[in-house]
Amino acid sequence: MTITRRDLLERIGFTGGAAAMYMAMTRLGLAQDSSYTGPVRLAGDPDGASVLILGAGLAGMTAALELREAGYEVRILEYRAVAGGRCWTLRGGDTYTELGGETQTVEFAQGLYFNPGPWRIPYNHYAILDYCRRLGVELQPFVQENHNAYLHRSTAFDGQPQRYREIATDFRGHVAELLAKVTDQGALDQEVSADDRERLLEALRDYGALDGNNRYTRSDHVSDYRGYARWPGGGRNGEGEPSELIPLEDLLGSDLWRWLSDAETVHHQQAIFQPVGGMDMIARAFEREVGDLITYNAKVVSVLQDAEGVTVGYVDSDNPGDIRELRSDWCVCTLPFSILGQTEHNLAGAKSRAISSMYYAGGFKAGLEFNRRFWEEDENIYGGITYTDLPIALISYPSNDYLSRGGGVLLGAYCWGAEAYQFNAMPPEDRTKWVVEYGARIHPQYTDEFKSAVSVPWHKVPWVLGCYGIWEDRERDYADTARMHDDERIVLAGEHLSYLPGWQEGAVLSALDAIAQLHDRVTQS
Repeated sequence: MTITRRDLLERIGFTGGAAAMYMAMTRLGLAQDSSYTGPVRLAGDPDGASVLILGAGLAGMTAALELREAGYEVRILEYRAVAGGRCWTLRGGDTYTELGGETQTVEFAQGLYFNPGPWRIPYNHYAILDYCRRLGVELQPFVQENHNAYLHRSTAFDGQPQRYREIATDFRGHVAELLAKVTDQGALDQEVSADDRERLLEALRDYGALDGNNRYTRSDHVSDYRGYARWPGGGRNGEGEPSELIPLEDLLGSDLWRWLSDAETVHHQQAIFQPVGGMDMIARAFEREVGDLITYNAKVVSVLQDAEGVTVGYVDSDNPGDIRELRSDWCVCTLPFSILGQTEHNLAGAKSRAISSMYYAGGFKAGLEFNRRFWEEDENIYGGITYTDLPIALISYPSNDYLSRGGGVLLGAYCWGAEAYQFNAMPPEDRTKWVVEYGARIHPQYTDEFKSAVSVPWHKVPWVLGCYGIWEDRERDYADTARMHDDERIVLAGEHLSYLPGWQEGAVLSALDAIAQLHDRVTQS
């Protein structure tokens, strides 16, 4: 039996979630660090050439911003009434209609929001950070790893969530003790010198909080890492009481250790950022610069190139009627392949094959509003993520407005694969019911404090029909699809044409490469 990369990644996603899938993609060479080295330089006179950009997501608006600056005549067609694409935030009073006609009205209190799409910006996504700097987008820290959050499996510890710090400390301590034992017994004498053996033992004692006999035991020292049964304080009874350790066999059997590496991939290591007020603050900043170029509510139905230019047909997104046409010298198409594949076009070869075969990952997110910030008030959790084997996959706590009075919004579910498909099949009220019920198994306060919710199954988002593109055969088709051929007037861009799938950085980098190719063609001709 053979298994394709796509099948492998899907199975990893089904069982381990987005983080496991992304780690696997990184190791397969499908996801990489940003290659951004600074602002694009488009030298040379385009001599009044016109460019039509399809899609006002971050890729499209990046292209528009830089091409207009270089002297091009630019127009953008955008399906929605606002710009941003997947860079999207929902606030109180917003409405959202998904494929199939279900409409949700967001009831969040003023100042609260939910990011259905991107929610984090890693420190090594240099391009998107540079545009935030240039466009004046204020950023704040996003807490990825919180040692006071929870790890949870329904079959472990009688279904009771465990503090991240307890699992992380005990796992590290037990592993360090085992390695110290085999080192002390001479099992590694052929691998390390006598001096290095002593250094290794010293390192393991420090790394695992081992005692002088290289044992991982209950102590004040260990409790400084994993927490105390009774925390040290002042006055009478101020002395702390060390906490009990989880036996190695129970720890391994719990499988909770599987989430410990999630924050170790380069895209999840601190520092991570989020825009103050919602992810769409980035889209709004771009829109302030190029909004005058955008025709909104324009659904593209055809993209046809010839030797002299490109003709694009579009209709009103809300009330489709007669097809209107626009003609330009060149075109930057940032439409997701899930959409472009349903649009008349005359792209050929590897491009056509990639467009028709690309699969879009399905994901599901739910934002839950609560009457009070019980995760802070009751459990001292400030930001970070709780992981679970329940279908909701995780709970992410807001990294802003700490200690504020009133309510807050949690990311109450962010799942992929089979779980996402199950939520996709439900009407919004049933999604909310199950997300709240699952979350209450970790936080019983859900039942009394829940106020409102909004949920987004990404396969039902009309302007993308999925989260991000997955290639059928990247090795075969990617290079040719990303390249603008000499006989073409259309260049493609978007996160799907990057080695950073699902990240805004990939969309921006793809756009910069696309316009560099286009500009070379224009100035050389």
